[in-house]
Amino acid sequence: MNQTIRELMERKSVRVYEEREISAAAKEAILLSAVNAPTAGNQQLYTIIDVTDPLLRARLAESCDHQPFIAQGKLVLIFCADCRKWYDAFLSAGCEPRRPGVGDLLLAVSDATIAAQNAVVAAQSLGIGSCYIGDIMENCEIHRAMLKLPEYVFPCCMLVFGYPTQQQLDRAKPARAAMPHIVHENAYRTMDAQELRQLYAGKAAARPYEDWMKAFCDRKYNSDFSREMTRSVAVYLKDFAPQNEA
Repeated sequence: MNQTIRELMERKSVRVYEEREISAAAKEAILLSAVNAPTAGNQQLYTIIDVTDPLLRARLAESCDHQPFIAQGKLVLIFCADCRKWYDAFLSAGCEPRRPGVGDLLLAVSDATIAAQNAVVAAQSLGIGSCYIGDIMENCEIHRAMLKLPEYVFPCCMLVFGYPTQQQLDRAKPARAAMPHIVHENAYRTMDAQELRQLYAGKAAARPYEDWMKAFCDRKYNSDFSREMTRSVAVYLKDFAPQNEA
C-alpha cells in the first residue's frame, strides 16, 4: 500500500483542533490542489469561498446546526456549485445561452465536490484534519444573504480544517461497509432485507437491529435538520426550474 492510499484509508472527520495555525504555504497548497481537481470540460463549475471573518464563522457555526467547532477551525472553505459565471460570460460575449438547468447544476455539484475532496486529500497529506459540513445546504434564505449568493449558485459543501488533537488522532475511524454490498458488478443489484441487515447490522453493535434502525431513522432521516435541508435545496432548485429556460 503506497502513501497516498494509506492516507486515504486513515483519513477520518476531525472536529477538535490544536491551537496551531495553518501556514499560508499549507493553505495555498490545499487551494491549489482543489483547483487542479478533475472538472467537466475544464470549466471549473465552482467557486470557493474562503471564510476568514471570525464573526462570519461564528454565524455559520450557529446556522449550520449549532456546531461550535466550525468557528474554531483554522481554515473554513465553502464550495459552491457555480452555474452563474459561465452564463454571465456567455451573455457578456454576445451569445444567446439558455438559462442554467438542473443538469447543469448536477454537473457543477460534481465539479465542486471533486475539488473539495482534492482539498481534503491535500490537507491529510500535510497532517491537517478536515470535516465536511453538509449543513451549509440548509437555511437557504439565511445562507444566501450571509454569503451574497446570486441565482444559479448553490453551496453544496463546507470544509473545516485544523491540526487534529492527539485524542482525535487516536480515535478509531468508523468501519466502512463490506465491499460486496457497495460494489455491484455491471448493473445495480437491489438488496433484500437479509442482505440489508448484513450491510447495516455492524452499526447496531449490541443493540437489537430494528431498535437501532428506528432510532437512526428518527435521528437522521426524519429529523428536523434533514427536512430543512430538503426544503432549502428545493428553494435553490427553483432557480433551475424548466420555466426559467430562455
